[in-house]
Amino acid sequence: MAFTPRFLKSLSLCMPATFMAASLMQWPVAQAQNNASTYPQKPVKIMVGFSPGGVPDIVARVLAPRFTETWKQPAIVENRLGAGSNVAAQAVATSAPDGYTLLSISSAHAISPAIYNKLAYDASKDFSGITLTATGPALVIVSPELNVSNMKEFIALAKSKPGQLNYSSAGVGSGSQFAAELLKSQAGIDLAHIPFKGIPEALTDTMAGRTHLFISPYASAINLVREGKAKAIAVTSTSRVADLPNMPTVAESGVPGYKWIFWYGLLAPANTPRDIVQKVQAEVVAALKQPQVTQRFSSLGIEAITSTPESFDQLIKDEVQLFKKLATASGIKAD
Repeated sequence: MAFTPRFLKSLSLCMPATFMAASLMQWPVAQAQNNASTYPQKPVKIMVGFSPGGVPDIVARVLAPRFTETWKQPAIVENRLGAGSNVAAQAVATSAPDGYTLLSISSAHAISPAIYNKLAYDASKDFSGITLTATGPALVIVSPELNVSNMKEFIALAKSKPGQLNYSSAGVGSGSQFAAELLKSQAGIDLAHIPFKGIPEALTDTMAGRTHLFISPYASAINLVREGKAKAIAVTSTSRVADLPNMPTVAESGVPGYKWIFWYGLLAPANTPRDIVQKVQAEVVAALKQPQVTQRFSSLGIEAITSTPESFDQLIKDEVQLFKKLATASGIKAD
């Protein structure tokens, strides 16, 4: 864009000369920073609303070194906890849409609008989807104190004691609560809800026999199951997982049609230039194709998967509506 003498003269009447000069000097820099051909020109932050060790955190820490190596700019992972990942989401939603602040999310991002009456951001409108990064099932973990060895036996026991058995969750409105409520609805059983502060606490109490059932993200429980410390009776995917070929699905264990899949992805603030979104997306695709990454994800029971920015945007919109319906039917509310 060229500035005409007449434009500059009129502009000078409206602002001090020093301010005008500073603005004109900064304009090309701002434009350059929003250009994919020169992006990035400074460190890129990947924000995570969950504790270290969870899948969104693992994804971010897999991507960060790749970004750093390729772009020759530091990629920094920041865990900013609070309100079920809403604090981190709000921080990214209100960041400059320039590609320098990204958000690694789980499907909890689409749950928040269903359980919080007043969010400071719109989960669908205030972000630009970059890509899915992974998907993974959950494991149905039961108390070792229960004399059950499969899903059918647990359902039969629950039906014989309506309201006397319980399930733990990672908190009100968490994915683990929605997964259990869906199980209750489709299996026709009545379980009391006991919320905890997070996955480790909920899983630990079920393993210790203080609660009866917990539907845990696969990655959080698989090592404990392998070591014999946690008792799993089913997997929530539509087909069995290669790592546990003898573990039946919930659907084939007495609850036809049941499916619960956790998904994960990467977002930028809304209105981030599309060429920058596409550049980041291409780099994520390349990173997740690396054999060491796919092997690591597989060991955690998750699958590296990518998508176009547009299809990821649509997935989030669809999931927000799905969770709103389920929350209404189950009476789930966090505030």
